[in-house]
Amino acid sequence: MIVAKRKPFEEIKEMIKDYKKVLNVGCGTCVAVCLAGGEKEVAVLNAEIDMARKLDNNPVELGAQTVERQCDHEYLEELDDIVGDYDAIISMACGVGIQFLAERFPDIPVYPGVDTTGMSANQAVGWYEERCRSCGQCVLGMTAAICPVTMCAKGLYNGPCGGTNQGSCEIAMDQDCAWFRIYERLERQGRLKEIIEYTPPVEWNDQVPRTLIQPGYKKPEKAKES
Repeated sequence: MIVAKRKPFEEIKEMIKDYKKVLNVGCGTCVAVCLAGGEKEVAVLNAEIDMARKLDNNPVELGAQTVERQCDHEYLEELDDIVGDYDAIISMACGVGIQFLAERFPDIPVYPGVDTTGMSANQAVGWYEERCRSCGQCVLGMTAAICPVTMCAKGLYNGPCGGTNQGSCEIAMDQDCAWFRIYERLERQGRLKEIIEYTPPVEWNDQVPRTLIQPGYKKPEKAKES
């Protein structure tokens, strides 16, 4: 699940200080589940903005709308008839949703209301642990489904560094060494010989926006032209 946290209030306030009519758009999926950008959080932020702007003698008209997903064009259609009434938009979605919203309404400034922190597992209400960084070259099949990119402090692909200490990472004793855990799990599964298989380093030079098209599908002609 994509996890986010709300931006500091002063940062949000500064971004929209010059606008008199602002629409705050929430997202009903990931950021709602992680308690950062759903309908409730939109209402809370709007209340804070309204109070702060009144105290600054700079009142603002605020709107609130939460869509199912901001990363799907079909769910953004319900905003088409209302965004024209506003000077700016706050998006409480992840970075993908924010960009989709801005692309659909290019004439209206769109500002982020949250900071996207990563892809995490839900351990408990309000507790999320990052487990995946969307690196695009998954090695979980070779590492007993423990991600060395995320779980290792140095992102090492081929075994631990020299700082591992009795199963702990050198950065902190309460931080597990990812490769110690990988070793234990591979041994438990009878796959320990796989730990010596070499994984070539990833080329991180090509940092352009990536597109994934699943097998059996193709990029629509309209998308190619845009």
